[in-house]
Parts: sequence; C-alpha cells; structure tokens
Amino acid sequence: ALETTYRRLQREQIARDRRRAKTDQPEDGEQPVQAGTRRQPANPLPRQRLMKPGREADLDLAPRFSAPDYLGSRKLADKVALITGGDSGIGRAVAVLFAREGCDVAIVHLDAEQQDAETTRDAVLAEGRDCLLLAGDVRQSSFCERAVQHTLGRFGRLDILVNNAAFQLHADKLEDLSDERIDLTLQTNVAGYLRMARAALPHLPEGGCIINTGSRT
Repeated sequence: ALETTYRRLQREQIARDRRRAKTDQPEDGEQPVQAGTRRQPANPLPRQRLMKPGREADLDLAPRFSAPDYLGSRKLADKVALITGGDSGIGRAVAVLFAREGCDVAIVHLDAEQQDAETTRDAVLAEGRDCLLLAGDVRQSSFCERAVQHTLGRFGRLDILVNNAAFQLHADKLEDLSDERIDLTLQTNVAGYLRMARAALPHLPEGGCIINTGSRT
C-alpha cells in the first residue's frame, strides 16, 4: 500500500511539474518587481557559463553581497568564524555580514579562487575585522586539521564553523553520474563537512556552533 501511495504522489507531482513548465516560463523582456530600496537587474540578463570552479570576479553581472541596508548590532562581537567556501557566493556574504556583527573570519577556498578570496578579505577588513585566507581542499583530513589550527593560531579561539564549500554539477539522469562525480560530490559535500566538524569540535566553547549549508544538486 505504501509503495502505491508513493507512486501516486509521484505521478501527481510530475503532472504539476509539467503544468508549471508550460505556464512559468518568463517572457522575453519581463521585468522584475521593484519593491526594495535599490533597482533590481532587468531582462535581458547576460548569458554566461563559467568553467569550474568558476570565479565570481569573471561574472559579467556581479552578485550582490554587501547588503548596504543591513545594520549590524555586534551580535557576534569578538567571536571567530571559520567559513569553508567563503571566497564567493553565499560564503562571501556570510563572511562580510558576520564581520559587520563584530566577528573575525577565516576563509577556506581553493587555490584557483585566490582572487575571489582576496576580494572577500578586503570586504571583511572594510567592516573593521580581521580575515585569514586558507587555501586547500576539504576532502583532505590533514588540510581540515591545519585550517582549524591556523585559525586558532591567528585568533586564539574558534566559536563558529560554517560548512559551505560544495561541489555541484547537474545531470539529467542518474545514469549520467559516473563514479568519479559521485565520489567528488560526497567527499566534498558530506565527508568534507564531517572532517571540518571533527577538526573544529574540540575547540568550540560552550555556546559555539556549527552551521551546515545545503543546496539541491
């Protein structure tokens, strides 16, 4: 009976997805709602594909991360955060806004992402906090241990770990996933989180926290 329910719900969702695909396609020239204090980018947006790992500095339309309307209130005063994948995207925004709340930041990034990492560091410094850059791969246990030790050496403490570094590459069918891609995804997005948590946990004080981000892939 449970299998029958699963399949019925799945068929219903497939039907909804098909209807949505027919009705939710944006028309060329459709404009975004302008509801905030800043103008939003309008269509047509530039079409661009970057090769992985991809550098935010190479994007024609730069992502926003500074949140100029957000005022910090020292919620993280004198805390220290270690953020993996903190060079760009969500990680960069977290680093900058943590700094605005009074937090010093250590950022883990890949070697190829050095330019993005330096941009994030400059933004953190502009908020009046310190920033440490750590290039490496969270799939390697030895690097995870070193990242934590370097953070402790620089700041003398560690209060927050943000696991954000991830590998994502879409596939139309499960059969398209090679063993190499499966291993790369799991070793980065799952095992990497566990390795960083294992390295950081002994040094987190009472009230410290580990934040894990996630995304559909």
